[in-house]
Amino acid sequence: MDQNSPHDLAVQTLREVIVALVRRDGPALSAHQLAVYLTCYLKDGNHTVRGLAAELNVSKSVITRSLDKLGDMELARRIPDPADRRSVLVERTEAGRQLLNELRNIVSNVSRPVRERQ
Repeated sequence: MDQNSPHDLAVQTLREVIVALVRRDGPALSAHQLAVYLTCYLKDGNHTVRGLAAELNVSKSVITRSLDKLGDMELARRIPDPADRRSVLVERTEAGRQLLNELRNIVSNVSRPVRERQ
């Protein structure tokens, strides 16, 4: 296998980012939680349980459980949609924004050595 293919380097970068996340102090996020979290923080617009489930192609219960955990960690919170009180929106938090900055730093630090190997 060609260890220097762009795909292999991307997978190696992903591995190193995950290892850095595991080693740091702070909340441990499952793959589902991380997918919901990143979707909410990186994609513009309002996010609902139904919309996230469709976007990630998972059940609404998966999204609900992920949002429960993200709420426990204060990384996101659910609020009533002012336009439709039957709907619930996902709101970003300060702790969630701080985690995003930390993730950006981790990716930057991990990507630098991987680029140097090319």
